[in-house]
Amino acid sequence: MKNSLIQKYNIPGPRYTSYPTVPYWDNNTFSKGKWIETFKKSFSESNSEEGISVYIHLPFCESLCTFCACHKHITKRHEVEEEYIETVLKEWKLYVALVDEKPIIKELHLGGGTPTFFSKENLKYLLDGIFKFAEKHPESEFSFEGHPNNTTKEQLQTLYNCGFTRVSFGVQDYNEKVQKAIHRVQPFEAVAKVTKWSREIGYTSVSHDLIFGLPHQTKENVIHSINKTKELQPDRISFYSYAHVPWVKGVGQRGFNEEDLPKNDEKRELYEVGKELFAELGYEEIGMDHFALKTDSLYKATIKKTLHRNFMGYTANKTQLMIGLGMSAISDSWYGFAQNVKTVKEYQELVNEGEIPVFRGHVLTEEDVIIRKHILNMMCHFSTSWEEETMKINTIETHLSLLKEMEEDGLVAIDLASKSLSIPEKARPFVRNICMAFDVRLLDNKPKTQLFSMTV
Repeated sequence: MKNSLIQKYNIPGPRYTSYPTVPYWDNNTFSKGKWIETFKKSFSESNSEEGISVYIHLPFCESLCTFCACHKHITKRHEVEEEYIETVLKEWKLYVALVDEKPIIKELHLGGGTPTFFSKENLKYLLDGIFKFAEKHPESEFSFEGHPNNTTKEQLQTLYNCGFTRVSFGVQDYNEKVQKAIHRVQPFEAVAKVTKWSREIGYTSVSHDLIFGLPHQTKENVIHSINKTKELQPDRISFYSYAHVPWVKGVGQRGFNEEDLPKNDEKRELYEVGKELFAELGYEEIGMDHFALKTDSLYKATIKKTLHRNFMGYTANKTQLMIGLGMSAISDSWYGFAQNVKTVKEYQELVNEGEIPVFRGHVLTEEDVIIRKHILNMMCHFSTSWEEETMKINTIETHLSLLKEMEEDGLVAIDLASKSLSIPEKARPFVRNICMAFDVRLLDNKPKTQLFSMTV
């Protein structure tokens, strides 16, 4: 890959866990009542056969990792656990009260923050409370995020007993200088211990999260981290590009200076080195930033063309409806999005008043739904196809014309006869750029300040 292409196309752009992306949600046409309407519609269409997804945001962390842009609440006071869990269960009951049948949960994910901040007793209490009003889908897949430094064998066993078979551990990088810069110091031995416990207990998929582009990170650091990862052979590896978004309030990205970050060609080399090593170790590239062994459900979903992408990232199963519970959690009914308020205090106050704690969202237009399908196809399968009449407002020709230069650069192949486009393997690092050519809302209202991390 020519370095000039990276310099040319490395611009700010969305990661497309949704379309429209959050900065382009139309709050003027959104209301809590409209969100509830789309929730009910989606539930009635999908619950009985497909099932639904539930994401529970557990926001507490004992310390701040300075690479993290997630919504979290820093505290060492573990007495906050009980009240927060009671509030999540109250919110869940508010949703259950809106429908006439028990929700059938196909996917359940505990994200954070640090889910393993919570004691095993409180995690069990939370899950027992959820399933008091729900059933498990026969093909259910439950997962959670664990911090290697504080995940206990008892927590792993408790969650496994509740039906969890997938766990993801945040590694980031094994170099001590890098770890200190991002305030996430954890030894390899801690990761090895929790990985070993997970397998002994019976987890069928263990994932490790690595990040490239971190402060002070070098090619040698990446090689070292992957060689250490090789010793543990996780089923999945997420190899994320560090998203440097210091303008976002509260992200805390202050443990280093701008000059400490690898940039452009140097940063991309870190990815290419990692990708090559993963291939040598038998990992297949899945979508964007993900790798999996052929025995893993994520790889199997790629082969079966069932890979899906939402606010939880890539998933092996598609559900039309995803309910987000907890502070700042985002829900997706396919026809609409809704986000909960962003502080624990306000979240608890609203739920205790009997209110679904949504503060913003978006109801998708007919055009939004069409464009969303194209972007999902490209993010999951690196191809899409169309019928011209489906593009109601902006014709397909408009979008294709924006890809002309990328087509000349060999980054996208357009076949007008079969009404399709595909993204060659060498061009996968530019998939976000290609999706941007379909993003009508971004094209119509380009931001005056930087909203997104760099695409490459």
